[in-house]
Amino acid sequence: MCHVIVTCRSMLWTLLSIVVAFAELIAFMSADWLIGKAKSRSGAAPDDQSGGSSEPYHPTLGIYARCIRNPGVQHVQRETLCGPYAENFGEIASGFWQATAIFLAVGIFILCTVALVSVFTMCVQSIMKKSIFNVCGLLQGIAGLFLILGLILYPAGWGSQKAIGYCGHYASAYKPGDCSLGWAFYTAIGGTVLTFICAVFSAQAEIATSSDKVQEEIEEGKSLICLL
Repeated sequence: MCHVIVTCRSMLWTLLSIVVAFAELIAFMSADWLIGKAKSRSGAAPDDQSGGSSEPYHPTLGIYARCIRNPGVQHVQRETLCGPYAENFGEIASGFWQATAIFLAVGIFILCTVALVSVFTMCVQSIMKKSIFNVCGLLQGIAGLFLILGLILYPAGWGSQKAIGYCGHYASAYKPGDCSLGWAFYTAIGGTVLTFICAVFSAQAEIATSSDKVQEEIEEGKSLICLL
């Protein structure tokens, strides 16, 4: 018989797991990791060769994507155009960024898997006689380690030619030059911190769903158990 067990701690852990997975995924796909130095439309902006207004703007560069000002060639209303600059994995600007992409992708895949599984923990609390919360917490800890490795390697790629084109000649490994860090980088860091918080909090979710009060309700024959 399936017992649906809902507690405040287990629901909070589930929501945090989902939020963390989406935050890391959105950050990874974003082009706002580096905000380039101000350029005019007629300036020597990377991937932007048209002349025109000298109004300054800031191109942005991500791990595999970038945003530039619309050169007016394409008939679209958007002022900026965003998309991947790399058509394949080998065209990513730096070997360090390639490693970053691998580590972040593995970490995000694990987080998305845990987020999906967490939805079913209301009905399934164990797998192969192991607490599903503890298993998910362990996976989140492993995912956090992959994310840390990716974030550590990412600044080493600031010395690539692509990054120098956006950040000036003073850019080098771990020195962003004229660039500033965008919201995606900080979101990835915040998501990594929350990943470890989720890993720790999974133990509290396991305690809440296996408490004496829950066992009493199960013995009373209740199939839906909701506790604060």
